[in-house]
Amino acid sequence: MITVTLAILLVPLLLLAALALIALRNGEAAEARYPPNGTFTRVEGVRLHHVERAPPSGGREAPTLVFVHGASGNLRDTRLAFEEALAGRYRLIFVDRPGHGHSERGPADAHRPAVQARLIGGLLDAIGVRRAIAVGHSWGGAVVAQLGLLRPDLVEGLVFIAPATHPWPGGVDWYYDAAAAPVLGPLFSHTLAPVVAGQVAPRAIGSVFAPEAAPDGYADAIGLDLLLRPATFHANARDVALLKGEVAAAVSDYPRIAQPAVVITGDKDTVVYPDIHSAGLVRDLPGARLVTLAGAGHMPHHTRKARVVAEIEALASQVWGQDAARDAGEESAGVGTREAETAKGRP
Repeated sequence: MITVTLAILLVPLLLLAALALIALRNGEAAEARYPPNGTFTRVEGVRLHHVERAPPSGGREAPTLVFVHGASGNLRDTRLAFEEALAGRYRLIFVDRPGHGHSERGPADAHRPAVQARLIGGLLDAIGVRRAIAVGHSWGGAVVAQLGLLRPDLVEGLVFIAPATHPWPGGVDWYYDAAAAPVLGPLFSHTLAPVVAGQVAPRAIGSVFAPEAAPDGYADAIGLDLLLRPATFHANARDVALLKGEVAAAVSDYPRIAQPAVVITGDKDTVVYPDIHSAGLVRDLPGARLVTLAGAGHMPHHTRKARVVAEIEALASQVWGQDAARDAGEESAGVGTREAETAKGRP
Protein backbone atom coordinates (compact mmCIF):
# COMPACT_ATOMS: atom_id res chain seq x y z
CA MET A 1 0.00 0.00 0.00
CA ILE A 2 2.80 2.44 0.90
CA THR A 3 4.58 1.68 -2.37
CA VAL A 4 1.42 2.38 -4.38
CA THR A 5 0.84 5.64 -2.49
CA LEU A 6 4.41 6.78 -3.10
CA ALA A 7 4.05 5.94 -6.77
CA ILE A 8 0.87 7.99 -7.00
CA LEU A 9 2.63 10.93 -5.39
CA LEU A 10 5.76 10.61 -7.46
CA VAL A 11 4.07 10.53 -10.86
CA PRO A 12 2.82 14.14 -10.82
CA LEU A 13 6.10 15.32 -9.32
CA LEU A 14 8.07 13.63 -12.07
CA LEU A 15 5.71 15.08 -14.65
CA LEU A 16 6.21 18.60 -13.29
CA ALA A 17 9.97 18.08 -13.24
CA ALA A 18 9.90 16.95 -16.86
CA LEU A 19 7.79 19.96 -17.90
CA ALA A 20 10.13 22.29 -16.02
CA LEU A 21 13.12 20.81 -17.84
CA ILE A 22 11.39 21.18 -21.21
CA ALA A 23 10.49 24.79 -20.45
CA LEU A 24 14.05 25.53 -19.34
CA ARG A 25 15.60 24.02 -22.44
CA ASN A 26 13.11 25.77 -24.73
CA GLY A 27 13.95 29.04 -23.03
CA GLU A 28 17.68 28.51 -23.51
CA ALA A 29 17.08 27.70 -27.16
CA ALA A 30 15.03 30.89 -27.57
CA GLU A 31 17.78 33.02 -26.07
CA ALA A 32 20.33 31.43 -28.38
CA ARG A 33 18.12 32.05 -31.40
CA TYR A 34 17.13 35.60 -30.43
CA PRO A 35 20.12 37.11 -28.59
CA PRO A 36 20.23 40.73 -27.41
CA ASN A 37 20.55 43.08 -30.35
CA GLY A 38 21.07 46.38 -28.58
CA THR A 39 22.63 47.90 -25.48
CA PHE A 40 22.22 47.36 -21.74
CA THR A 41 21.94 50.28 -19.33
CA ARG A 42 21.47 49.99 -15.57
CA VAL A 43 18.74 52.10 -14.01
CA GLU A 44 18.16 51.81 -10.25
CA GLY A 45 20.18 48.61 -10.43
CA VAL A 46 17.92 47.10 -13.13
CA ARG A 47 19.60 46.07 -16.38
CA LEU A 48 17.42 47.37 -19.24
CA HIS A 49 17.89 46.34 -22.87
CA HIS A 50 17.25 48.88 -25.60
CA VAL A 51 18.03 49.52 -29.26
CA GLU A 52 18.88 53.00 -30.46
CA ARG A 53 18.95 54.46 -33.96
CA ALA A 54 20.06 58.07 -34.38
CA PRO A 55 19.70 60.07 -37.61
CA PRO A 56 22.99 60.70 -39.44
CA SER A 57 22.89 64.48 -38.96
CA GLY A 58 20.90 64.89 -35.77
CA GLY A 59 22.92 62.54 -33.63
CA ARG A 60 22.05 62.13 -29.99
CA GLU A 61 20.54 65.60 -29.68
CA ALA A 62 17.79 64.95 -32.21
CA PRO A 63 14.20 64.87 -30.94
CA THR A 64 13.51 61.35 -29.75
CA LEU A 65 10.73 58.84 -30.24
CA VAL A 66 10.70 56.17 -27.55
CA PHE A 67 8.66 53.04 -28.22
CA VAL A 68 7.03 50.95 -25.48
CA HIS A 69 5.74 47.54 -26.54
CA GLY A 70 2.62 45.79 -25.27
CA ALA A 71 1.97 42.57 -23.38
CA SER A 72 3.35 39.25 -24.64
CA GLY A 73 6.01 41.04 -26.65
CA ASN A 74 9.35 42.80 -26.69
CA LEU A 75 11.09 45.62 -28.52
CA ARG A 76 11.31 43.57 -31.70
CA ASP A 77 7.60 44.21 -32.30
CA THR A 78 7.82 48.00 -32.30
CA ARG A 79 11.15 47.92 -34.07
CA LEU A 80 9.64 45.80 -36.85
CA ALA A 81 6.82 48.29 -37.22
CA PHE A 82 8.66 51.59 -37.01
CA GLU A 83 12.42 51.46 -37.46
CA GLU A 84 12.58 51.50 -41.23
CA ALA A 85 9.64 53.88 -41.60
CA LEU A 86 11.05 56.53 -39.25
CA ALA A 87 14.81 56.03 -39.54
CA GLY A 88 16.88 59.06 -40.44
CA ARG A 89 14.52 61.73 -39.11
CA TYR A 90 14.44 61.15 -35.37
CA ARG A 91 16.43 59.48 -32.67
CA LEU A 92 14.60 56.19 -32.13
CA ILE A 93 14.71 54.28 -28.83
CA PHE A 94 13.13 50.82 -28.62
CA VAL A 95 12.91 49.46 -25.08
CA ASP A 96 12.34 45.98 -23.67
CA ARG A 97 9.99 46.62 -20.77
CA PRO A 98 11.19 45.26 -17.39
CA GLY A 99 10.97 41.48 -17.41
CA HIS A 100 10.49 41.23 -21.17
CA GLY A 101 12.87 40.58 -24.03
CA HIS A 102 16.32 40.87 -22.48
CA SER A 103 15.56 43.39 -19.72
CA GLU A 104 15.72 42.36 -16.08
CA ARG A 105 12.48 42.41 -14.15
CA GLY A 106 13.60 44.56 -11.26
CA PRO A 107 11.63 45.22 -8.07
CA ALA A 108 8.71 43.19 -6.76
CA ASP A 109 6.26 45.86 -7.92
CA ALA A 110 7.63 45.97 -11.47
CA HIS A 111 4.18 44.94 -12.75
CA ARG A 112 3.03 48.50 -12.10
CA PRO A 113 2.98 50.79 -15.17
CA ALA A 114 4.21 53.65 -12.96
CA VAL A 115 7.29 51.66 -11.93
CA GLN A 116 8.06 50.70 -15.51
CA ALA A 117 7.60 54.33 -16.57
CA ARG A 118 9.99 55.47 -13.84
CA LEU A 119 12.63 53.01 -15.00
CA ILE A 120 12.20 53.92 -18.66
CA GLY A 121 12.40 57.60 -17.76
CA GLY A 122 15.62 56.88 -15.90
CA LEU A 123 16.94 55.06 -18.95
CA LEU A 124 16.22 58.07 -21.16
CA ASP A 125 18.01 60.32 -18.68
CA ALA A 126 21.01 57.99 -18.62
CA ILE A 127 21.42 57.96 -22.38
CA GLY A 128 21.04 61.71 -22.72
CA VAL A 129 17.51 62.10 -24.06
CA ARG A 130 16.24 65.61 -23.34
CA ARG A 131 12.99 65.79 -25.30
CA ALA A 132 10.87 62.86 -26.35
CA ILE A 133 7.56 61.67 -27.67
CA ALA A 134 6.53 58.38 -26.09
CA VAL A 135 4.73 55.84 -28.26
CA GLY A 136 2.97 52.95 -26.52
CA HIS A 137 1.04 49.98 -27.87
CA SER A 138 -1.64 48.16 -25.85
CA TRP A 139 -0.26 47.50 -22.32
CA GLY A 140 2.50 49.94 -23.19
CA GLY A 141 -0.14 52.64 -23.41
CA ALA A 142 -0.54 52.46 -19.63
CA VAL A 143 3.21 53.04 -19.30
CA VAL A 144 3.11 55.98 -21.71
CA ALA A 145 0.31 57.56 -19.67
CA GLN A 146 2.48 57.26 -16.57
CA LEU A 147 5.44 58.75 -18.43
CA GLY A 148 3.23 61.70 -19.26
CA LEU A 149 2.37 62.10 -15.59
CA LEU A 150 5.78 61.42 -14.07
CA ARG A 151 8.07 63.09 -16.62
CA PRO A 152 6.47 66.16 -18.21
CA ASP A 153 9.97 67.66 -18.21
CA LEU A 154 11.07 64.99 -20.66
CA VAL A 155 8.03 63.65 -22.49
CA GLU A 156 6.53 66.38 -24.67
CA GLY A 157 3.98 64.31 -26.57
CA LEU A 158 2.20 60.96 -26.32
CA VAL A 159 1.05 58.44 -28.90
CA PHE A 160 -1.32 55.68 -27.81
CA ILE A 161 -1.88 52.75 -30.19
CA ALA A 162 -4.74 50.39 -29.26
CA PRO A 163 -4.08 51.35 -25.63
CA ALA A 164 -5.10 49.54 -22.44
CA THR A 165 -5.46 52.44 -20.01
CA HIS A 166 -8.85 52.21 -18.27
CA PRO A 167 -10.69 49.63 -16.13
CA TRP A 168 -12.93 47.29 -18.10
CA PRO A 169 -15.80 44.95 -17.20
CA GLY A 170 -14.79 41.39 -16.34
CA GLY A 171 -11.27 40.07 -15.96
CA VAL A 172 -8.57 38.45 -18.07
CA ASP A 173 -8.03 34.94 -19.39
CA TRP A 174 -7.75 32.35 -16.63
CA TYR A 175 -4.15 31.41 -17.37
CA TYR A 176 -2.95 34.93 -16.61
CA ASP A 177 -4.58 34.76 -13.20
CA ALA A 178 -3.17 31.27 -12.65
CA ALA A 179 0.37 32.27 -13.58
CA ALA A 180 0.18 35.44 -11.50
CA ALA A 181 -1.02 33.70 -8.32
CA PRO A 182 1.33 34.26 -5.35
CA VAL A 183 2.29 30.64 -4.59
CA LEU A 184 1.22 28.37 -7.42
CA GLY A 185 1.80 30.99 -10.11
CA PRO A 186 5.58 30.56 -10.35
CA LEU A 187 5.16 26.78 -10.39
CA PHE A 188 2.58 27.02 -13.17
CA SER A 189 4.80 29.46 -15.09
CA HIS A 190 7.87 27.24 -14.85
CA THR A 191 6.18 23.97 -15.83
CA LEU A 192 2.89 23.65 -17.69
CA ALA A 193 2.19 27.13 -18.97
CA PRO A 194 5.15 27.73 -21.33
CA VAL A 195 4.80 24.32 -22.95
CA VAL A 196 1.06 24.70 -23.56
CA ALA A 197 1.40 28.32 -24.65
CA GLY A 198 3.94 27.31 -27.25
CA GLN A 199 1.36 25.05 -28.85
CA VAL A 200 -1.38 27.68 -29.06
CA ALA A 201 0.79 30.69 -29.94
CA PRO A 202 0.15 30.62 -33.73
CA ARG A 203 -3.61 30.74 -33.19
CA ALA A 204 -3.19 33.49 -30.60
CA ILE A 205 -1.33 35.66 -33.11
CA GLY A 206 -4.19 35.29 -35.55
CA SER A 207 -6.74 36.42 -32.97
CA VAL A 208 -4.65 39.44 -31.95
CA PHE A 209 -4.42 40.65 -35.56
CA ALA A 210 -8.03 39.78 -36.50
CA PRO A 211 -9.82 40.72 -38.64
CA GLU A 212 -6.62 41.53 -40.51
CA ALA A 213 -3.69 39.23 -41.18
CA ALA A 214 -0.35 39.12 -39.40
CA PRO A 215 2.76 39.85 -41.49
CA ASP A 216 4.47 36.78 -42.89
CA GLY A 217 6.97 35.39 -40.43
CA TYR A 218 5.74 37.65 -37.62
CA ALA A 219 6.35 35.17 -34.77
CA ASP A 220 9.95 34.68 -35.82
CA ALA A 221 10.51 38.38 -36.50
CA ILE A 222 9.54 39.35 -32.95
CA GLY A 223 11.20 36.38 -31.26
CA LEU A 224 7.92 35.15 -29.81
CA ASP A 225 9.63 32.19 -28.16
CA LEU A 226 11.29 34.63 -25.75
CA LEU A 227 7.87 35.03 -24.14
CA LEU A 228 7.78 31.31 -23.34
CA ARG A 229 10.76 31.46 -21.01
CA PRO A 230 9.34 30.74 -17.54
CA ALA A 231 10.45 33.98 -15.88
CA THR A 232 9.20 36.08 -18.79
CA PHE A 233 5.90 34.20 -18.91
CA HIS A 234 5.41 34.87 -15.19
CA ALA A 235 6.28 38.55 -15.53
CA ASN A 236 3.90 38.95 -18.46
CA ALA A 237 1.10 37.20 -16.59
CA ARG A 238 1.50 39.51 -13.60
CA ASP A 239 1.50 42.54 -15.89
CA VAL A 240 -1.77 41.46 -17.49
CA ALA A 241 -3.54 40.06 -14.44
CA LEU A 242 -2.81 43.10 -12.27
CA LEU A 243 -3.31 45.84 -14.87
CA LYS A 244 -7.00 46.47 -14.19
CA GLY A 245 -6.37 47.55 -10.63
CA GLU A 246 -3.47 49.75 -11.70
CA VAL A 247 -5.39 51.67 -14.36
CA ALA A 248 -8.45 51.96 -12.11
CA ALA A 249 -6.27 53.82 -9.61
CA ALA A 250 -4.61 55.94 -12.32
CA VAL A 251 -7.67 57.24 -14.15
CA SER A 252 -8.30 60.13 -11.77
CA ASP A 253 -4.79 61.45 -12.53
CA TYR A 254 -5.12 61.41 -16.32
CA PRO A 255 -6.60 64.94 -16.58
CA ARG A 256 -3.23 66.21 -15.32
CA ILE A 257 -1.57 64.99 -18.53
CA ALA A 258 -1.27 68.27 -20.41
CA GLN A 259 0.94 67.18 -23.30
CA PRO A 260 -0.47 66.86 -26.82
CA ALA A 261 -1.55 63.29 -27.52
CA VAL A 262 -2.94 61.19 -30.33
CA VAL A 263 -4.95 58.04 -29.66
CA ILE A 264 -5.06 55.54 -32.53
CA THR A 265 -7.49 52.63 -32.48
CA GLY A 266 -9.04 50.12 -34.83
CA ASP A 267 -12.81 49.90 -34.67
CA LYS A 268 -12.61 46.09 -34.88
CA ASP A 269 -10.25 45.66 -31.93
CA THR A 270 -11.46 42.72 -29.83
CA VAL A 271 -8.42 42.57 -27.51
CA VAL A 272 -9.12 45.88 -25.77
CA TYR A 273 -12.34 47.89 -25.91
CA PRO A 274 -11.90 51.07 -27.97
CA ASP A 275 -15.05 52.59 -26.48
CA ILE A 276 -13.53 52.25 -23.00
CA HIS A 277 -9.81 52.82 -23.40
CA SER A 278 -9.36 55.04 -26.45
CA ALA A 279 -12.56 56.98 -25.88
CA GLY A 280 -11.60 57.29 -22.21
CA LEU A 281 -8.23 58.81 -23.03
CA VAL A 282 -9.76 61.37 -25.36
CA ARG A 283 -12.27 62.23 -22.64
CA ASP A 284 -9.67 62.44 -19.84
CA LEU A 285 -6.64 63.99 -21.55
CA PRO A 286 -7.11 67.69 -22.33
CA GLY A 287 -4.81 67.62 -25.37
CA ALA A 288 -5.80 64.29 -26.94
CA ARG A 289 -7.37 63.62 -30.31
CA LEU A 290 -8.79 60.34 -31.56
CA VAL A 291 -7.95 58.53 -34.82
CA THR A 292 -10.24 55.59 -35.57
CA LEU A 293 -9.20 53.18 -38.32
CA ALA A 294 -12.13 51.44 -39.95
CA GLY A 295 -11.75 47.67 -40.17
CA ALA A 296 -8.51 47.56 -38.16
CA GLY A 297 -7.92 45.28 -35.19
CA HIS A 298 -5.48 45.43 -32.29
CA MET A 299 -2.26 45.75 -34.32
CA PRO A 300 -2.67 48.81 -36.56
CA HIS A 301 1.03 49.69 -36.23
CA HIS A 302 1.61 46.70 -38.51
CA THR A 303 -1.57 46.49 -40.58
CA ARG A 304 -2.03 50.26 -41.06
CA LYS A 305 1.60 51.28 -40.68
CA ALA A 306 1.58 54.21 -43.10
CA ARG A 307 -1.33 55.91 -41.34
CA VAL A 308 0.11 55.33 -37.87
CA VAL A 309 3.50 56.70 -38.94
CA ALA A 310 1.79 59.74 -40.47
CA GLU A 311 0.00 60.41 -37.18
CA ILE A 312 3.24 60.11 -35.20
CA GLU A 313 4.95 62.58 -37.53
CA ALA A 314 1.97 64.94 -37.37
CA LEU A 315 2.28 64.99 -33.58
CA ALA A 316 6.04 65.50 -33.85
CA SER A 317 5.46 68.51 -36.10
CA GLN A 318 2.90 69.85 -33.65
CA VAL A 319 5.28 69.45 -30.71
CA TRP A 320 8.60 70.34 -32.26
CA GLY A 321 7.95 71.97 -35.61
CA GLN A 322 8.93 70.53 -38.97
CA ASP A 323 12.56 71.56 -38.62
CA ALA A 324 12.99 70.33 -35.05
CA ALA A 325 15.12 67.33 -35.93
CA ARG A 326 17.47 69.43 -38.04
CA ASP A 327 17.71 72.22 -35.48
CA ALA A 328 18.26 69.84 -32.60
CA GLY A 329 21.14 68.27 -34.45
CA GLU A 330 22.98 71.60 -34.30
CA GLU A 331 22.85 71.74 -30.49
CA SER A 332 26.09 71.04 -28.68
CA ALA A 333 24.94 69.98 -25.21
CA GLY A 334 26.31 66.79 -23.70
CA VAL A 335 24.44 63.54 -23.63
CA GLY A 336 24.86 62.54 -19.98
CA THR A 337 26.51 59.50 -18.56
CA ARG A 338 25.54 55.88 -18.46
CA GLU A 339 26.70 52.49 -17.40
CA ALA A 340 26.32 50.48 -20.59
CA GLU A 341 27.37 47.24 -22.14
CA THR A 342 27.11 46.54 -25.85
CA ALA A 343 25.20 43.32 -26.28
CA LYS A 344 26.39 40.55 -28.49
CA GLY A 345 24.13 39.42 -31.29
CA ARG A 346 22.61 40.75 -34.43
CA PRO A 347 23.02 44.51 -35.12
